[in-house]
Amino acid sequence: MRLVNSIVARNVRKKGQLGGGDALVLHTVGAKTGKERSHPLACFPGPDGSRLIVASANGAAKNPGWYHNLRANPEKARIDIAGETIEVRAEQLHGEERAQAWAEISKNPRFAAYQEKTDREIPIIKLTRR
Repeated sequence: MRLVNSIVARNVRKKGQLGGGDALVLHTVGAKTGKERSHPLACFPGPDGSRLIVASANGAAKNPGWYHNLRANPEKARIDIAGETIEVRAEQLHGEERAQAWAEISKNPRFAAYQEKTDREIPIIKLTRR
């Protein structure tokens, strides 16, 4: 899986697209290993120039590994987007803020389908420049 991620990440860095939508490469520090991990992800515009990412795991029953890494190390993340590397702080959205973000994100039928496939509330993470 890491080999596939590295190939996809290289393409995301070049094109800024993944599956026809905006994308970034998220770099996290492993919660258990302390090793850097890279994850190509779809992204959505957030308030004040932030970016939103969705811990959908394609509708799996559990959150993706990168989500746990961000929860453990919210200040040790960075993104590659539009040819720029940016140090970011990760914050999970809750309540009305999450509801507003999900209303926009779920307009993408792929993400709406992911929520239908799982019983968990899919986390939305706001990435803000540090």
